Amino acid sequence: MQLIVLGLNHQTAPVAVRERLAFNPEDMLPALTELVGLKGVFEAAIVSTCNRTELYCHARDIDAVTYWLANNRHQDLQNITPHLYLYKNAEAARHAYRVACGLDSMVVGETQILGQLKDAERQAREAGTMGTLLNGVFQRAFAVAKDVRTQTKIGAASVSMAAAAVKLAERIFPTVAECKVLMIGAGEMIELCATHFAAQSPCKIAVANRTLERGAALAAEHGGEAFILSELPERIHEFDIVVTSTAAPLPIVGKGMIERALKKRRHRPMFIVDLAVPRDVESEVGELQDAYLYTVDDLAQVVQQGMASRQAEVSSAEAIVGEKVKEFDAWLASRAMVPTIRDLRDHAERISRAELQKAQKRLAAGDDAQRVLEQLAQQISNKFLHAPLAALNSAQPDEQEALVALVRRLYRLQDQA
Repeated sequence: MQLIVLGLNHQTAPVAVRERLAFNPEDMLPALTELVGLKGVFEAAIVSTCNRTELYCHARDIDAVTYWLANNRHQDLQNITPHLYLYKNAEAARHAYRVACGLDSMVVGETQILGQLKDAERQAREAGTMGTLLNGVFQRAFAVAKDVRTQTKIGAASVSMAAAAVKLAERIFPTVAECKVLMIGAGEMIELCATHFAAQSPCKIAVANRTLERGAALAAEHGGEAFILSELPERIHEFDIVVTSTAAPLPIVGKGMIERALKKRRHRPMFIVDLAVPRDVESEVGELQDAYLYTVDDLAQVVQQGMASRQAEVSSAEAIVGEKVKEFDAWLASRAMVPTIRDLRDHAERISRAELQKAQKRLAAGDDAQRVLEQLAQQISNKFLHAPLAALNSAQPDEQEALVALVRRLYRLQDQA
């Protein structure tokens, strides 16, 4: 049995591949239940974001987990294998720690991923698939992230996806202040984007969401309006900038919708940022002359521009992670000893109980108490020492020295003069 992390991210797979392996929130419970139902899989958690899909498992059979991922997502294993990475035990913990700290993110030092890891841990706990090993990994990852945040400034110079979207918009339009901005969705990423765009004082801001209540709450924070997604085809033409990030399994903005919007706009440009995985916007929209479509992968160059200023902090963060991995490795090693320690205790207790029962019978029969106690101590000692003495007596010449040293260490015998 071992800790494994199997997955892919923005470094190993384009968004077209990532979206095919992404898990929607409603997928999580049945997926986790099915995963731990596999033979040789004992614990499981799934992390699925716009930049990564990762399976965290306490498992004996890695192949079973890999085949399950392909089958569950209805993908050909040969097609996805080149994009997958696999980490085991201490390296799996290192990866989890780096993810929690934002070291493995497209935006180095970003904090959103920590919340997403906590969501994954909560979902696994509620599904009953979180055990001792995974709980130890996730809780330690959260603690490492806290240490990195308090001991380094890794997040101070980070360029968020939302800030990158604003920068790209300013390449299309002279100023965001003259634009009308639409946010599609009302999740954490849209909240962040709304805050960044609202800071530029656009002439109008609106939120389109599946439920009007949540969209209205977000719109109210920025002095905007809200409407439901069903109104999108009739209203999208009003906006110069569209940012979308929903959990929809299929695109909600199609090429035809944008074609009609551009005609109504008399071909004034539209800047569209699709931060969803799976994508909210059909890729063919990018082929339209006056539509400027960007996905999460397209923002990579912008968000990496501040990397040089963060490099020293990254090195410090990696050092903290390295120390914590050593601690995890020691903890993992101690866990491996637990069955042997338990068996050794059980063995000693069985000997003690058996000899105690014999002594109690002799006392009940009227035997001398002092003699009964002496024989009790002698029998317990003899039976507990029988196995190590037998091993020493039957040891081969080439193993005697090592075995003697081990026994002397185990029983803390004084070194011979």
